Amino acid sequence: MENNMEDCLELGGHRFHSRFILGSGKYSLQLIEAAVQDAGAEIVTLAVRRANTQDKENILDYIPKNVTLLPNTSGARNAEEAVRIAKLARAMGCGDFVKIEIMRDSKYLLPDNAETIRATEILAKEGFTVLPYMYPDLNVARDLESAGAAAVMPLASPIGSNKGLATKEFIQILIDEIDLPIIVDAGIGAPSQACEAMEMGAAAIMANTALATAGNLPLMASAFKDAITAGRKAYLAGLGRVLTRGAEASDPLTGFLHD
Repeated sequence: MENNMEDCLELGGHRFHSRFILGSGKYSLQLIEAAVQDAGAEIVTLAVRRANTQDKENILDYIPKNVTLLPNTSGARNAEEAVRIAKLARAMGCGDFVKIEIMRDSKYLLPDNAETIRATEILAKEGFTVLPYMYPDLNVARDLESAGAAAVMPLASPIGSNKGLATKEFIQILIDEIDLPIIVDAGIGAPSQACEAMEMGAAAIMANTALATAGNLPLMASAFKDAITAGRKAYLAGLGRVLTRGAEASDPLTGFLHD
């Protein structure tokens, strides 16, 4: 649940002031620390295989110590593999947060919602703060909530596509009906799309490819930060109404010339 008085994002009993979750899958290691600073992100995802302590370059060395790690189960094809990866991440010192990613389809990389529900239930019972990546389906979101998810992370469009809010209508249903933070993940390609999702009432945005493929990564990180903040403010302010037909003058039409 979010504390609107202080407007913090609350996940698993932890409170965050930033609503920008930064993916790190496609960054060069040297740019990650700079991107975190420009994005103002307090949560960074990482694939467990990139945190291999046997490598000379370890991604953990480039993430500031005050940032919460959100290891993901990228590469898992079923619930059992996801659970194994989550436990490995915790054993490596990555904490109790985990983003469930289970994909059997290698062409479109769509999440397996059924296996994601199974993994969420297992890991939540073992004390993990579980953030499942899912295709936006209301019934699945309700099952994830019942299974103990701390939030749900619906995709906006195919992962890595930068196509924006292709599933906008379905994400809005989740925002309206699910009593958990809705974190829009995958497919967000521009700051304007992040802003629109926040205006809809999303609790946070996760982005990776949009930054990693930008011409200037630190500048794009800063642009996303500003857009997410603007969208959140607009949501809290309440957007003005939209006329279904006709027009309405902004200024009074009386007391001028012939009146």
